[in-house]
Amino acid sequence: MSILNFEFKARTTELDNLEKKFLELNPKFVGEDNQTDTYFNVAKGRLKLREGNIENSLIYYERQNTADAKQSDVLLYHHDPDKTLREILIKLHGIKVIVEKRRRIYFIDNVKFHFDTIAELGTFIEVEAIDKDGSLGIEKLKEQADKYAGFFNIPKEDFIALSYSDMLEAFKRGSFS
Repeated sequence: MSILNFEFKARTTELDNLEKKFLELNPKFVGEDNQTDTYFNVAKGRLKLREGNIENSLIYYERQNTADAKQSDVLLYHHDPDKTLREILIKLHGIKVIVEKRRRIYFIDNVKFHFDTIAELGTFIEVEAIDKDGSLGIEKLKEQADKYAGFFNIPKEDFIALSYSDMLEAFKRGSFS
């Protein structure tokens, strides 16, 4: 499934307070997922296998590393948990990095909200305005992302340019704070 996202990720020390404020909007709560994202070595874009108690997907995406809301072009394959898929991907590509996270997942219409706690990195909020079938368009997605960045009152310096995989690699090298 090919998907167009417009998304942002921001570091926060106020995750619980932001979530409480967000609950006033009456979002649909999907659940709390304990996810392991295994990123693989690829020449272009990012390839990860997500394994969780709610979401299990093979995800390929391309996105610029800019510290604001940005477009992400995603290919998503939902699968049942199966260790063989992981083993095949490891043999083909090798593991780049593994990201462990606890993620509380919500939706308002087509917009997905993540309240994330990442081992070794801290707490983050991530918002994805999603167009699964091309009916919304990039301008509508940008408008939605901007609306929620304003709602959460996220300071510009808290927006994150990198993926969790890039941040974790930098942390392990000692160059991410």
